[in-house]
Amino acid sequence: QVQLVESGGGLVQAGGSLRLSCATSGRTFSSYAMGWFRQAPGKEREFVSGISRIGGTTYYADSVKGRFTISRDNAKNSVYLQMNILKPEYTAVYYCAATTGSHASRRLSSYDYWGPGTQVTVSS
Repeated sequence: QVQLVESGGGLVQAGGSLRLSCATSGRTFSSYAMGWFRQAPGKEREFVSGISRIGGTTYYADSVKGRFTISRDNAKNSVYLQMNILKPEYTAVYYCAATTGSHASRRLSSYDYWGPGTQVTVSS
């Protein structure tokens, strides 16, 4: 079992930045590929970004490429999402997730553990 807790969400103006963090506990963090997802009101949860177990490979949704950067620190059992040049349409609850799979899939069903989420609100 692994527990995940996101932090760093909040209210920011369009064009601003936020850095989300996801702290984990439980089994060895480096055993998991990690992903970030988001869910806006009335919409399905969607993939945002993913990172391999040791951080050598990263993935991004087309909508956030060039704006978001995912990283991880296995010594701190944490994964991060740096979000720059934010848009109002990025307003959502952001979730981190862990998978024992071989890579950070874009599919929700591939993930074994989820955090409770953190709210990000981008005002226009």
